Amino acid sequence: MTAHTEITAEQLRERARALLTEHDPKKTERLEFLRARFDAGLAWVHFPVGLGGLDAPRALQSVVDAELAAAGAPDNQPRRIGIGLGMAAPTIRAFGTEEQKNRYLRPLWTGEEVWCQLFSEPGAGSDLASLATRAVPDGDDWIVNGQKVWTSSAHLAKWAIMVVRTDPEVPKHQGMTYFICDMTAPGVEVRPLRQITGEAEFNEVFLTDVRIPDSQRLGEIGAGWQVAQTTLMNERVAIGGNAIPREGGMIGVLAKKWREHPELRAADLHDRLLRLWVESEVTRLVGERLRQQLAVGAPGPEGSGAKLAFAKLNQAISSLEVEFMGEHGLTYDDWTMRRPDQLDFFGREAGYRYLRAKGNSIEGGTSEVLRNVIAERVLGLPSEPRVDKDIPWKDLPR
Repeated sequence: MTAHTEITAEQLRERARALLTEHDPKKTERLEFLRARFDAGLAWVHFPVGLGGLDAPRALQSVVDAELAAAGAPDNQPRRIGIGLGMAAPTIRAFGTEEQKNRYLRPLWTGEEVWCQLFSEPGAGSDLASLATRAVPDGDDWIVNGQKVWTSSAHLAKWAIMVVRTDPEVPKHQGMTYFICDMTAPGVEVRPLRQITGEAEFNEVFLTDVRIPDSQRLGEIGAGWQVAQTTLMNERVAIGGNAIPREGGMIGVLAKKWREHPELRAADLHDRLLRLWVESEVTRLVGERLRQQLAVGAPGPEGSGAKLAFAKLNQAISSLEVEFMGEHGLTYDDWTMRRPDQLDFFGREAGYRYLRAKGNSIEGGTSEVLRNVIAERVLGLPSEPRVDKDIPWKDLPR
């Protein structure tokens, strides 16, 4: 079966059942089962044969997932390895060599190797193309110096996807190159960044004379901006385009509390709840359409709209939840400095969700930048004037 049109849902169920027969989840060690699932092409069915997939339609992944979940098979802890699954994997698939795909994708999917993303810098947040971290060639290697910031999971990661400046003599969008960085290499230092929630889910990363082999470069030298766009488009879909059932996500949490606490209800809050419920349902259905587009191609700028809506809704719903809970709304059980291995958004209290949701409009592209993307690349409106477009990066004021 090489063409995806030849693979049916029933054939995928049969493959899943065969996997369960050969590797009974009740008797098979978790990692062994996950490796066997990858090798059977049932990890992400839309990937190529030999790389965890079967060249099947992306929409059929749910068939496999449901069959394995019903049998009690272990998952790969997707919240823990979300950056690898949602950002690194599609970028490696699109731009990696065959050697890179074979080396990185299997342990990425099984969770044996955690990934992080080294993009943002203290002086290059919303304007990623102005980044200053430098990579200088040295034989078959590159020597990297600089600083990255807001790096989720850096304290857990073995690998990072990273974009750096390799040519300061050309305009900022042209002089960047994309690498895979070993987070355990000499010269890589990870420091925690404590957030308003009390946790240190993010990090700042310092790179001092870090040596990266050219074999860990993704894409051509100087094409880092183009490669990064693949990562960013997938990131926004990963954040804002997840499949959820009706009344799932944040609106489900609030609706459940509304039903359980009639004594806290107020007429003005009820009207706001209804409006947010409708907006959440519309956003969910638009997300379904986005995933249908993904089934026939790579994500485009439409993913920015999904992420923008996700951030706006999360903040509005978490704010209403705090108001509804009254004096108990802002309290939660653990303000201590922690370094979580995954984001537990729904397993925490209203106060935590309210504070953590403030970051939704910053991470994965600020809402302001996403509005520009939608205006220019979806609606076709004129772009904002860019006076630095043709100026070499080294000549830009900083």
